[in-house]
Amino acid sequence: MTRRLFFALWPDPELRQAIAACRKRLGPISRRQVPDHNLHLTLLFVGNVDPERLPDLIETANGLRATAFEQRLDRFGHFPRAGLVWLGGPAGPQGQALAAGLAERVSGLGLGVDDRPWRPHVTLFRRVSRRPELPEIKPLRWSVDHYVLIESIPGRPYQPLARWPLA
Repeated sequence: MTRRLFFALWPDPELRQAIAACRKRLGPISRRQVPDHNLHLTLLFVGNVDPERLPDLIETANGLRATAFEQRLDRFGHFPRAGLVWLGGPAGPQGQALAAGLAERVSGLGLGVDDRPWRPHVTLFRRVSRRPELPEIKPLRWSVDHYVLIESIPGRPYQPLARWPLA
């Protein structure tokens, strides 16, 4: 059986509450609201991985050096084909470097990675059938000082498996 994994920025409890408060401004636009405990910002989706490869994945991330940065969350958005509504912001150079470094290292393990540009966003709702009214918000500032490897198990909260500090 494989494990569904991704690297992410994991908000602290205060930021998680602030993101959830922003989401409330949208109202009930879908029955598929992302639970508060699963709110995150994906750096790299790895996908289904053989459990025997987990130590390799952790070891490759151990060797990555990256710097702390601030991520702004300043707008709502909608990915119509995916049916997602999100809260996101601009991709700064440190965040881009972290996401690209992870992608390079994971692809070096022979695991497939998404080659689309990194677009920093926190998914708030899934299965949104049409573009909702997206109000302006007061920007949130996220002081990013670490990233995590997460396992997604259907029907359960996301499980952080490993954590890496940023310099």
